[in-house]
Amino acid sequence: MTIKRRQFLTKAAAAGTGAVAAGTFAKPAIAQERMEWKMVTSWPKGLPGLATGAERLAQRIGDLSGGRLTVKVYAAGELVPALQVLDAVSSSTAEMGHDASYYHIGKVPAAGFYTAVPFGMTAQELNGWVYFGGGQELWDELYAPFGVKAFLAGNTGVQMGGWFRKEVKSPADLKGLKFRMPGQGGQVLTRLGVTVVTLPGGEIFQNLQSGAIDATEWVGPYNDLSLGFYKVAKFYYWPGFHEPGSGLQCTINKAKWDSLSPDLQRIVAAACSAENDLMLAEFNGRSGPALATLVREHGVQLRQFPKSVLQAYGQASGELMQELYDNGDEITKKICASYFKFRKDALAWTRISDQAYANARLLEFKYPEG
Repeated sequence: MTIKRRQFLTKAAAAGTGAVAAGTFAKPAIAQERMEWKMVTSWPKGLPGLATGAERLAQRIGDLSGGRLTVKVYAAGELVPALQVLDAVSSSTAEMGHDASYYHIGKVPAAGFYTAVPFGMTAQELNGWVYFGGGQELWDELYAPFGVKAFLAGNTGVQMGGWFRKEVKSPADLKGLKFRMPGQGGQVLTRLGVTVVTLPGGEIFQNLQSGAIDATEWVGPYNDLSLGFYKVAKFYYWPGFHEPGSGLQCTINKAKWDSLSPDLQRIVAAACSAENDLMLAEFNGRSGPALATLVREHGVQLRQFPKSVLQAYGQASGELMQELYDNGDEITKKICASYFKFRKDALAWTRISDQAYANARLLEFKYPEG
């Protein structure tokens, strides 16, 4: 063997040893990619549908990522107050949050469009706007100054109008009521002479029981049954003009989002989309039986808002939305214009599809009941 060949083989062996060593050291580097994030929420611990939906979202991210990204969920008040989720994610107190965007309209007026605005879009229509109508891109622009990325991650569907101690027969019956309602729906009530109170879910029952508030809305039969509102208020009104399809948001600190590998970003986005579908199915699946329990076992009296009340709600809602557009900054105007146009087009389609079918199904004819 020549000296040159011996030197070549020696160098090759050394290179091979280096490659093995590099492979050996690569394993700890992979292990370091395992991350645990904190998710703060606005929900009382264990609240069916909302808190359990946030838990499902966290579990799904961990499962789909093979444990590379795990998420620990914190209930309202465990790490931050219920209504400070966006601030916590923006400031990096937590990497993720799960709440309702309309909790933050005092700081971001256009945020309400991504949960619900009075006489706005249903869950299906909201999904259409966000996913296929430019809503997501506008949402990214809206939250960019706060360093936050957001996705739809749940929906309750059409909500109930609320729990009242006394009947509402005309708009005059609303005046002077102390009513718990967040978002732009609460702003509409203010225009009708209502004193609006904003409370997180975990504080509503005791305030209703003590008389600190006269009425409240929350979600619908599934959630409301578990919170026990029927014990202190027997009149349960429909429909919920203020929340026709309430989207929930998963917020992510933008710097943390950008640090994720592309496949982990896709996993988080897919997990949010899956929870957006599953939560709506859960509320649709559980609300009917829960309503039956409220009426049959707890003596709850269902009431439909009179037409005069709905007209007053609608008039005030339209005025509020127009003022939001007229007085908004550039991004608010862009979101308003996009949402209003999509709503107009959706109304034309919904009228001859879902709405027409629902009306036809109410016609009198025999059908099996199981």
